[in-house]
Amino acid sequence: MKKLNRDTSNSISRRPIKVLQFGKGNFLRGFADWVIDILNEKTDFNGDIQIIESNDNGLAAKINRQEGLYHVLLEGLQNGKKLQQIRIVKSVRGVFNPNDDYKAFLKMGKNPDLEFIISNTTEAGIIFDPNDIDYNTLPNSFPGRLTAFLYYRFLHFKEANNKKLIVLPCELIDYNGDTLKEIILRYANLWKLPGRFKIWLDDHTMFCNTLVDRIVTGFPRDRIVEIQENIGFTDDMVVTAEPYHSWIIEDQGNVKNVFPVEKAGLEVKFVTNLSIYKTRKVRILNGAHTAIATYGYLKGLETVNEIFDNPKIEHFIRQLIFDEIIPTIDLPEEELRVYANSVIERFKNPFIKHKLLSISLNSIAKFKVRVVPSLLVYYERKNKLPKGLVSSFAHLIVFYRGHFNEKRIPLQDDKAIIDFFAILWETSDTNHIVNQVLSNTVFWEMDLTKIYGLQKQIVGEIQEILKTEIITNTK
Repeated sequence: MKKLNRDTSNSISRRPIKVLQFGKGNFLRGFADWVIDILNEKTDFNGDIQIIESNDNGLAAKINRQEGLYHVLLEGLQNGKKLQQIRIVKSVRGVFNPNDDYKAFLKMGKNPDLEFIISNTTEAGIIFDPNDIDYNTLPNSFPGRLTAFLYYRFLHFKEANNKKLIVLPCELIDYNGDTLKEIILRYANLWKLPGRFKIWLDDHTMFCNTLVDRIVTGFPRDRIVEIQENIGFTDDMVVTAEPYHSWIIEDQGNVKNVFPVEKAGLEVKFVTNLSIYKTRKVRILNGAHTAIATYGYLKGLETVNEIFDNPKIEHFIRQLIFDEIIPTIDLPEEELRVYANSVIERFKNPFIKHKLLSISLNSIAKFKVRVVPSLLVYYERKNKLPKGLVSSFAHLIVFYRGHFNEKRIPLQDDKAIIDFFAILWETSDTNHIVNQVLSNTVFWEMDLTKIYGLQKQIVGEIQEILKTEIITNTK
């Protein structure tokens, strides 16, 4: 079997480096780098990616041995049909670690072709580290390193306004672009950089808030031999992902013109306000995921796939999404229904076995952010409670009892939360249990007993759930 490199794969041609990417993990390689590779094929983008790594975990050496090449294997459902599609990504030039040569890293700022900065340094990556007190030595944090890089570029090009950069952070935090820029300005103040640099940042560097979405499952360790035989190469950096992808970019300038994703038929959307699309994702995708995790588990199921093998439970989740969640979101209904159908297709992906117990991790915090807002808005707009969301709330409370049908439930949450429910469930007074849960302002940041009828309805639902348990145990 051939080793994967640019000679063996006929991938010798190199393009100008237009993208500096902070992060080399599975997500960026299975998402952003895949997108740019398609841009190079289908448009005149004509740009390669230079990856900058923050920690040496051995992946950089593997990528560099393969001269930046690797395969992305898409597996899932598309328009109701199974899809397996593999692509060799040729857009990555290689990986460089600034710890090896800080000056060489800074000199990358002299590149006149550079147009984009992309990052995914995890949610903990966009932080201000007060220990980064001198840009003459390599900063610890990603924002610190980016500040030093941008300042070097500012000095090199003598404030030239034709060397604009577009920053597209992919970290899953609110206002990721705004937050990154704010931290860079904090470093500029800490390091006493000239005011002209801050003006240059405002005028010539665009920090875009973004929202990214694709499940990237990573290296298929259990099937790699079969995959390598199919592609004909020894590829140690194969990335598997679902076909679905979404990149929503808050464009306050001309990003759309220089990042021609629409010409390539990619699911990338340019908007002036990202917040409503975040609401769409959190309530429909994440909210449905959270709502069905504890519900499905108490019904004896183990994975998301199994939910859609059960017509009754599939009907429940469809009603939840289409009849109760969609009416709470201020986007065109048809657009929301198309998105919701894509979410259901993703849930049904036969290649991903997503365990309900894994999804149930920290369910109280997730329920607060992902489900409760839909319940409240529905109640406000309809003047009645959404039956499905209330039922999922009841299942959540029973789930946190820690056992069902004489089977222990391995709860995964903060100890204080688990202890709270353990003490609460020592009583058999369902009304008291629900009252204490709903009135816990630490959980919900409000007293949910104030929602007329909610406590009574959840109590009734819990009593029905527990009847099911009794019936099961007496067979």
